[in-house]
Amino acid sequence: MKSLDTTSYGRDGLASYACHASESRGRLFYEPESPTRTPFQRDRDRIIHSTAFRRLKHKTQVFVHHVGDHYRTRLTHSIEVYQIARSLARALQVDEDLAESLALSHDFGHTPFGHVGEDVLDELMQDYGGFDHNAQSLRIVTMLEQQYAEFDGLNLCWETLEGLVKHNGPVVGEVPDTFINFNELWDLELDTHASLEAQCAAVADDIAYNAHDLDDGLRAKLFGLDELTEIPLVGEALEVVENKYPGLEVHRMRHEIVRRQITAMVEDVIVNAKNNLSELEPASTSDIRHCRKTIVRFSDSMQTKEAGIKRFLFDKMYRSPGVLKMRKGAEKIIRDLFRVYLNETGDMPNGLLRLGKKNQSNDRPRMIADFIAGMTDSYAISEHERLFDATPDLG
Repeated sequence: MKSLDTTSYGRDGLASYACHASESRGRLFYEPESPTRTPFQRDRDRIIHSTAFRRLKHKTQVFVHHVGDHYRTRLTHSIEVYQIARSLARALQVDEDLAESLALSHDFGHTPFGHVGEDVLDELMQDYGGFDHNAQSLRIVTMLEQQYAEFDGLNLCWETLEGLVKHNGPVVGEVPDTFINFNELWDLELDTHASLEAQCAAVADDIAYNAHDLDDGLRAKLFGLDELTEIPLVGEALEVVENKYPGLEVHRMRHEIVRRQITAMVEDVIVNAKNNLSELEPASTSDIRHCRKTIVRFSDSMQTKEAGIKRFLFDKMYRSPGVLKMRKGAEKIIRDLFRVYLNETGDMPNGLLRLGKKNQSNDRPRMIADFIAGMTDSYAISEHERLFDATPDLG
């Protein structure tokens, strides 16, 4: 078996199977190269300065924005994902800037009110092509961000767009129209795996939300420390912390458990990915894309533990009475807004009117879905209050 110590490296110090910025396939609209930044660094900067990135501050992970200041939002979650993705990329000697770009933009397509918003929009859009948050992310970075004079979108590199679309693996089966249409314009090789950088961002997302949803659930007192003993990995961390720090304050205990959980998962992914790379012996990004399996992933034993954490969170957190109450109210807000925007022509918000002027296909339902998906939680609530006599209390 080949050791990673013998892996060949490019002039940028990255492994041969990394995405090398100097070999990028470029941008859809030609732009001169920056004298001070690589193409992937430039993509990361454009993502950070985008409107979609700023909106993540007031988009929910699980709890609605006004429930508390210390719960995760899409923005804080994305920053946490970026930190983990960068650590993984560095350990595997692939491009950290590309991994960063994908981590920071991976939630762009999410609606207000977490997954409930996506579920409702998908239902409402069934006769019009459905709604998928990954496809919406592509629409945002290629169409809906409208800040540059010479093009719509952010004009990101091929590798960044590929990673955004395929970070969860090859796109097969029922492919969203957004992917199909863009792929006809610029082939993203949908049936292959994504780069290692994209894979780093994808598993970093799993690591971050499992750990931090656990933290938020404890903070919200949806479950107690005594209930963690039944969770794989988490129960082990709890035992270590209790033995090492008897009588520790709850908030410190919570943090010590979560950080150990993150460390264990990150270290497992690194070891497993290096073993997979040693077995595969890839010499290029093409070898990674065509190897027919995900390289950067949990080991089988950690995958089992991670599934146990997800089951616990589903039962104790995502289906808790308080969260279900928020979900029911959020569903009504999204349905009501979609209905009134679809059927009324007067007194529409300026943002929707601007989208209408740019919409050349006259696809009003898709335009409305774009507008609602871009809303923050607070804006969706205020719009509902403007248009209706009674708005659900999500607190």
